[in-house]
Amino acid sequence: MKRFIIHCVVAIGLLLIAASLCPAAEDMGLITASDRGTYYAFGLDLQKVMKPAGINLTVYPSKGSIENIFAVYQRPGVQMGIVQADVLAFVLRLQSDPVLTRIAKKTKMVFPLYNEEVHILGRRSIGIADFDDLAGKRVAVGRDGSGTYLTARLLFKLSEVAPSEMVPIDTNEALAELKAGRIDAMFHVGGYPLKLYKDEVNDKDGIELIPITNKSITEFYPRAEIPGNVYEWQTKPVNTVAVKAVLVSFDFRRRDCDNVGRFAQTMSKQMPWLLQNGHPKWKAVDLNYPLKGWEQYDCVRKYLGTAAAGSGATPAKAAPNENPVFNAIKGLLDE
Repeated sequence: MKRFIIHCVVAIGLLLIAASLCPAAEDMGLITASDRGTYYAFGLDLQKVMKPAGINLTVYPSKGSIENIFAVYQRPGVQMGIVQADVLAFVLRLQSDPVLTRIAKKTKMVFPLYNEEVHILGRRSIGIADFDDLAGKRVAVGRDGSGTYLTARLLFKLSEVAPSEMVPIDTNEALAELKAGRIDAMFHVGGYPLKLYKDEVNDKDGIELIPITNKSITEFYPRAEIPGNVYEWQTKPVNTVAVKAVLVSFDFRRRDCDNVGRFAQTMSKQMPWLLQNGHPKWKAVDLNYPLKGWEQYDCVRKYLGTAAAGSGATPAKAAPNENPVFNAIKGLLDE
């Protein structure tokens, strides 16, 4: 009996040691965008690399960037989200809403990701040669609350190009309406190649990408190019502009602080795998890109071993009227 008790004590001791060496997996959530977009594909890639590190990552689709900012702030189990940089600027400059002001002050960058190209698709038969030709046209601008919706409205505001109607519908519905000829063009902000346009558009649809060369836009958004043959139906390169996609979290403190830090540490270490096996857009990711006006979460810096002034700068204090993009944002808010 004594030997049996000794064996039991030893067994229990070994189990306790094993438990301490192999801590329980942590559940975390990442909110992205449409399940056919690049954000969602990035989320699934991250889900794969987090599993061996003891993080069970759930990837949530959403309607886009503005919903994501609110979700990271208040939705249980969603510690991180991917948003557009101009949407972050929108939140920072909205001072009239106390809830959004609080979100703005405590929304932190985990990592900058990649440039998202502005895709404008138009009907070939009506001869839309450039962004300026959208004047007087019926244009789908994304569902209200999406990053595409905000960016599209900002571009029209900056350029002073006035479509006859801005139709607030989501990307899938917009593509169907465009094919049917009930709208003239549609916006979609996302890093190429976008799965929807690879799978659901062909040359017989009579649709093409519309260039953006308007000087008022290209002065304040970085120029970009969608190369030829990214989509089989688009053989020539197309000039456009881009916005930066950013992985963000809310300054939670306590337990989630360490979880987000561990997540960032694992993501940084697994970049070689992501570059080789993940979505093609991982090749455009620079985790050290100095994203002006955004501070990297100190919980992330702690786990990366970087100084406080590391990847992110101190949030900008400039007044909204110092930048035409922010003027355009303020104009939208005042409407």
